[in-house]
Amino acid sequence: MQQPLFRLLVAFMLCVATSLVVAQAKPANDPLPSWNDSPTKSAIINFVERVTKPGSADFVPVAERIATFDNDGTLWSEKPVYFQLLFALDRVRAMAPEHPRWKHTEPFKSVIAGDMKGVMATGKEGLAKIVAASHTGMTGAQFKATVHDWLASAKHPTKGVLYTKLVYQPMLELLDYLRANGFKTFIVSGGGMDFVRVFSERVYGIPPEQVVGSTLGAKFEMRDGIPIIVKTAELVLVDDKAGKPVGIYRHIGRQPIFGAGNSDGDLQMLQYTTIPRSSKDTTPRFGIIIHHTDAVREWAYDRKSPVGRLDKALDQAQQRGWYVVDMKEDWNQIYPDVK
Repeated sequence: MQQPLFRLLVAFMLCVATSLVVAQAKPANDPLPSWNDSPTKSAIINFVERVTKPGSADFVPVAERIATFDNDGTLWSEKPVYFQLLFALDRVRAMAPEHPRWKHTEPFKSVIAGDMKGVMATGKEGLAKIVAASHTGMTGAQFKATVHDWLASAKHPTKGVLYTKLVYQPMLELLDYLRANGFKTFIVSGGGMDFVRVFSERVYGIPPEQVVGSTLGAKFEMRDGIPIIVKTAELVLVDDKAGKPVGIYRHIGRQPIFGAGNSDGDLQMLQYTTIPRSSKDTTPRFGIIIHHTDAVREWAYDRKSPVGRLDKALDQAQQRGWYVVDMKEDWNQIYPDVK
């Protein structure tokens, strides 16, 4: 073999060997690879290790390892408005040919015209009409199929990708890490329970029975000998703010020991999760707030945002010992398919 060629081959082999060594040197057992090394990441791992180590003073039995997560702004994005509202608007437009009067009646007139200012000007009453028109009067199976089809085809107005592509990779890792250590993970969302249940298991690994959310009424019917559930417009639970602990009480029946949110809508859930019931309650508890600080990879907003406002909860974080996740600094990746 000629000497230059030999040296080239040796150099190549050294390069490959070095790459292997470097690869082996990386922490292969890092449960949160999309999280940069930070006090928050260290605290999460330390907490999980403490509560799952048999014999530890902080050991928590598996049955009591309950973790609750907000959805909008905590597990996936929420701008420019909550994704479920965009679904409702799309449904109204799709249904418009069957309702010719909508062209002359608010809030449907503004929805059909694509006038978001007009829609918002109708206030809570207008939004309630939009939700009622797009979410009720059909069977549970029909609603599930409608949401499934929308999620499979509709794209975000500015990101240009399916909405389920806008989930947070670091939070997916956190969910997996907790479950691998005996935690049962729940979604506790201000969004509609039936809406989130359609995709929660496929996207987050959270089965529908572990989703708590705002709830509309339902009734049982027999149609042609087949038992069905029909969705009605009755408002059963607004699972936001003070409604979140109520939803946890009703659907879960245990106080969580781990809670994650991103806005003032999650304040009471974090309080319910982390504040001991009495001086004798020494169970370790953990709360985190996702702070949207990355205007390049996602969005930056907090105290003045009309969607996902983070104000009071941010002020209480230090007092309560909650960890605030700085998305820009703490996460080296936002979405699964985008580095």
